[in-house]
Amino acid sequence: MKKKGLIFLAAVAVIAAVLIGLTLHTPGTVDLETYTPAVYSTIGALLPPVIAIALALITKEVYSSLFVGIVSGALLYANGNLELMLNTMLFHEEGGMIYKLADSWNVGILVFLVILGIMVALMNQVGGSAAFGQWASTHIKTRVGAQLATMVLGVLIFVDDYFNCLTVGSVMRPVTDRHRISRAKLAYLIDATAAPVCIIAPVSSWAAAVTSSVPAGSDINGFAMFLKTIPYNFYALTTLLMIIIITVGKFDYGPMCIHEENAKKGDLFTTAARPYGNADDEPVSPRGKVIDLVFPIAVLIIACIMGMIYTGGFFDGESFVDAFAGADASMGLVLGSMSTLIITFCFYMIRGVMTFKEFTDCIPEGFKAMVAPILILTMAWTLSGMTSLLGAKYYVHDLVAASADALNMFLPAIIFLVAVFLAFSTGTSWGTFAILIPVVCHVFDSADTYEMLVISIAACLAGAVCGDHCSPISDTTIMASAGAHSDHVNHVSTQLPYAMTAGAVSAVGYVIAGCIGYLTDSSIALVATPITLALMVAVLMVIRSTVAKK
Repeated sequence: MKKKGLIFLAAVAVIAAVLIGLTLHTPGTVDLETYTPAVYSTIGALLPPVIAIALALITKEVYSSLFVGIVSGALLYANGNLELMLNTMLFHEEGGMIYKLADSWNVGILVFLVILGIMVALMNQVGGSAAFGQWASTHIKTRVGAQLATMVLGVLIFVDDYFNCLTVGSVMRPVTDRHRISRAKLAYLIDATAAPVCIIAPVSSWAAAVTSSVPAGSDINGFAMFLKTIPYNFYALTTLLMIIIITVGKFDYGPMCIHEENAKKGDLFTTAARPYGNADDEPVSPRGKVIDLVFPIAVLIIACIMGMIYTGGFFDGESFVDAFAGADASMGLVLGSMSTLIITFCFYMIRGVMTFKEFTDCIPEGFKAMVAPILILTMAWTLSGMTSLLGAKYYVHDLVAASADALNMFLPAIIFLVAVFLAFSTGTSWGTFAILIPVVCHVFDSADTYEMLVISIAACLAGAVCGDHCSPISDTTIMASAGAHSDHVNHVSTQLPYAMTAGAVSAVGYVIAGCIGYLTDSSIALVATPITLALMVAVLMVIRSTVAKK
C-alpha cells in the first residue's frame, strides 16, 4: 500500500508540474464573456481523462484517480487561475459537479440505481435470490452452463444497458457463485451483453440515441440507417462470438486467468477489495421461493418497457418503434422501477414473506449498496464535463474531417479507431455518436456513396461501444461492476484484454469492408462480416493454443 501511495503522489506531482507549465502565461483576471482555455480544441483537451485512466490502472485507486482527472481538467480550463478552477469544477453550468448532480437525466439514473439496490435487498431479504440459486443448481449443472445462461439473459434484456447490467447481475450472481465463477468474469459477461446487444437491437434506448444523432434536415432516415448498420457492427458481433468461444472452449487469458483459477478454489474476488461488504453473505429467509425473484424481475422488465414507451408518446398515438425512438430512458426507467417497487412490496405482503418493518429496513440497505457506483458515476460525469469544456469534441471532429478526403477507402477503420479513443477518453458512447455521426453524414452525402455511409456509421457505433468497454470511467462499465458486485478496477483490468482483442479484429474488418465498399459501393461489402467473424475464431484458437502451452 505504501508503494502505491508513493507512485500516486509522484504521478500527481509530475501531472501538476506539466499542467502548471501549460498555464503559467495566463493573467490572474478573467473575462468570462471572451474567455477561452489555452488548450481548447487541441490534443491537450484529452489530457484529463487520460490522466484519470492511467492513474486508475496503475494505482488501482478509482476515486482518487478520477478526482485528479477532474482537478486537472478544471485547472486546464482555468488557465492556472485557482479561483476559476474551483468554480469550474463545482459550479460550471456545463461541466461542474453540482450541476451534473442537478441534471434531471443524471438524477433519474441515480434514482433508478437506488431503487434497483432496494429491489435486490428485498429479494435477498425474502430469500428469492437464494431460492433461485438452489433451483438453478438443479438445472444449470456446469460452469459452462452458468456462463451461457448469463449471456442468454443478457441478450434477452436488450431494452437498456443500465437496466441490463443491474438485472442480469441480480439474477445470475447466486448462480455463478454456486459454480465458482469469479466476480470479474461475471462482470465481463454482464458488460459484454449490455451495450453490444443494445447497439444491435432495433428496440432499445441505444437505437433511439443513434437515430437522434442523424443531423436534422438530412435526407437520411435515422432508424432505417440504424437497421442497415447491424450486420456491419463488427465489435458487437465479435464480442458475442467471443463469449461463446471462450465459454465453450473453457479457457481465459490475461488477468482473468488468475481470477478464474482462484474462483475455482473458492476465492471469487482474488483481491482484498470488497466494495459491497458482506451483502452477499447475509442470512436469508427460508420461506423464499423462486417466484419471489422471478415475479419482481418480470414486472420490472414490463414496467420499464411501458415507462419508456410512455415517455415516447405511445399512449398519445405514436407507434411502438417511434415511441422507443423518442423515449426518455432516464424517466422511463424511474417510472418503471418505482412502479415495480410498489408492486413487489404488495406481492411480498400478500405472500406473507415480509413485514412492513423489514421492507423499510431494506431501503437504506439498498441505498448503501449503490454508494460506490453513485460516487464513480458522479465523478465520471464531471470528468466528461471537464473534457467537453476543453473542446475535445471539436478536436476530434476536425481530426476526422481532415482525413476524409485523402483516405476514403480506409475511413471506416479510421472512424472506428477515433471513436474508440474518444469513447475511452470521455467514457460515453452516446456522446461519441453525437460527435461523429454528423461528420460521417457530411463526408458521404451523395447517393453513390450510400454503402460507405452505412459502413462508416457502423464503424462509429462499434468504436464507441469498444472504447466504452475499455474505459474505467464509462457508466456502463461502472454499472456492470455494480451488477456483479465486483471491484471496479478488477473488472476493468480483466476485461481490457478481451475488449482489445475484439477491437483489433473489428479494425481489420473495417479495413476490408471499407476497401470493398469504396470499390463497389454495394451490399457485396457484407462479405466482410463472415470474414471478420472467421478471423475472430482464428485469433481465439491461437490464443487458446498459446494459453494451453503456458
